[in-house]
Amino acid sequence: MKIQVVCVGKTHHSALRNWLPEYTKRLSHYVSFEWLELPELKNTKKLSESQQKTEEGKRILQTIARGDIVVLFDEKGTNHTSKSFAQFLQKKMNAGTKKLTFIIGGPYGFSEEVYQRAQGKIALSSMTFSHQMVRIFVAEQLYRAFSILHNQPYHHE
Repeated sequence: MKIQVVCVGKTHHSALRNWLPEYTKRLSHYVSFEWLELPELKNTKKLSESQQKTEEGKRILQTIARGDIVVLFDEKGTNHTSKSFAQFLQKKMNAGTKKLTFIIGGPYGFSEEVYQRAQGKIALSSMTFSHQMVRIFVAEQLYRAFSILHNQPYHHE
């Protein structure tokens, strides 16, 4: 299975940006993995929140192939423990999923079209985090899940 994480915009904070290559390297031992950062929209001050979500949604949908399984990181999604997230990934692999695409939206979330395309939603917390910080949480939880699945000592109960 291949895992792709699609993000809107680049990570501007160097402290956050420096963590991503480390987790990408760690994940590559377990799974084919890639980040795809979509360019930020220009002149967003002229766009309403709805217009911005629609434009970002168009860009997101262009990156998704027909057979991709799409899961959004969304505050209204299913809550998982690290172990249940690992089980979620194992079920996707057991089902023969070729490509699992996780999407981290922009600051206002997702357009209705992106919600309709997705097969699932996962919440990282009941709290709200910046879409920049979510990248690190996603990378770490993916690595943690695979370390659980491979009985590695990274995760502690």
